[in-house]
Amino acid sequence: MSYVDGFVIAVPNANRESFIKHASTFDAIFLEFGATRVQECWADDVPKGKLTDFRRAVQAKEDESVVFSWVEWPDKATRDAGMEKFMKDPRMEAASDCPFDGKRMIFGGFVPVVSLPA
Repeated sequence: MSYVDGFVIAVPNANRESFIKHASTFDAIFLEFGATRVQECWADDVPKGKLTDFRRAVQAKEDESVVFSWVEWPDKATRDAGMEKFMKDPRMEAASDCPFDGKRMIFGGFVPVVSLPA
């Protein structure tokens, strides 16, 4: 069964193009290490909630947009091996120069429980 890593971050609007370049570089590494698909989604219709919402989850500021991303893997074993390679890869040194505050990123790994064909 497939496995999914999910991410939510706040990116300064002024950094949109540098974020896209950054994501394209690092997402290609996920694919190189076994991921089957990567999606980076810039907020378009993200409403404010009464109790919680995406913006609050990452403490997004007025001049920031929420990015919702996921990496699909064929299975958890491939993900674990791929993430280990990813974290040890020398190209990761450039990740410290990311166009967003990584301390406010939320992320986690998920086992799909419902998956419908497109």
